[in-house]
Amino acid sequence: MGIIIGIDLGTTNSCVAVVEGGKPVIIPNEKGNRTTPSVVAFTKKGECLVGESAMRQAVINSERTIRSVKRHMGTNWKKKIDGKYFSPQEISAMILRKLKADAEAYLGETVTEAVITVPAYFNNIQRQATRDAGRMAGLNVVRIINEPASAALAYGLNNGTPQKVMVFDLGGGTFDVSIIEIGDDVIEVLATNCDNHLGGDDFDERIVNHLVDVIKKEYHVDIRKDLIAYQRIREAAELAKKELSGLESSYIALPYLTQVRGGNTINFEYTLTRSEFNALTRDLVERTAIPVQNVLADSGIAVSELSRVLLVGGSTRIPAVQKKVRELTGINPSQSINPDECVAQGAAVQANILAGGAITFYS
Repeated sequence: MGIIIGIDLGTTNSCVAVVEGGKPVIIPNEKGNRTTPSVVAFTKKGECLVGESAMRQAVINSERTIRSVKRHMGTNWKKKIDGKYFSPQEISAMILRKLKADAEAYLGETVTEAVITVPAYFNNIQRQATRDAGRMAGLNVVRIINEPASAALAYGLNNGTPQKVMVFDLGGGTFDVSIIEIGDDVIEVLATNCDNHLGGDDFDERIVNHLVDVIKKEYHVDIRKDLIAYQRIREAAELAKKELSGLESSYIALPYLTQVRGGNTINFEYTLTRSEFNALTRDLVERTAIPVQNVLADSGIAVSELSRVLLVGGSTRIPAVQKKVRELTGINPSQSINPDECVAQGAAVQANILAGGAITFYS
């Protein structure tokens, strides 16, 4: 059996990994980035864009840009572009084909097999749709595994120690919490609960709306009507959110943002503080409590029975989110593995086990 790659086919971002030297390694895309936006776009010239290039033109080409297609897997959803209808499987296959190409460029050989992760709540139809997307992308999907189980594999928790673990997964577009039980070579999902409309994109949107209001108040202009300027605002908002995970303030500078009547140019500057960001997003953080409480009730597990909480998804870097996790569980969450990459690494671990390889775990 040749190399089997591990793929986290995410709602907002996707990631691919492989085991090298006994450890899972993230494969960068052609731009050197370790995750790839799960975005597909069609230009008016008929070109298909995937990843960063699709993301950059999303605002000015919104009708021909497809995001968060994972939410439609296993449904009859279709997107019509230039008279042709595309299914969720076909769009997902375009993303998988991009990840496959990146893996082949990195490894220097053809890749034909993969382990792909899915949310624990995916039903059989959604799982089959994911397999079909892999097949369309030229991949034999040797196994579909649950994302929380994959996270546990990345942390090496299948080491023979019986334990119950919460996986707190707050990604770009969705939020789900799972309770898993780890026993003798078995990782079982006891319960899962989700909010499919809560994620990092919502936190970005709060910053965007705030900046739009600031500009409107100061310059009496609705920046949303200038699509290129609005795209720059969105990019600046996401960057500010990321910076505020490590800093108390983020300086936003957008020179030559747009022109107003009379030809005057807006050179926009603003300092967003973490406390201001927390106030803008407080209700979003509070919403994470509901799935946590529901999953504990559904699993019949008391918080005191949990041995660990694993953070998955880039939005778990937000300090207020981490504080909320500690309040809800009384546990300092494990975050020694990059939350953006954790699930893909676990998929690579599973892939390597299927290929008969050895693993050096770390946590």
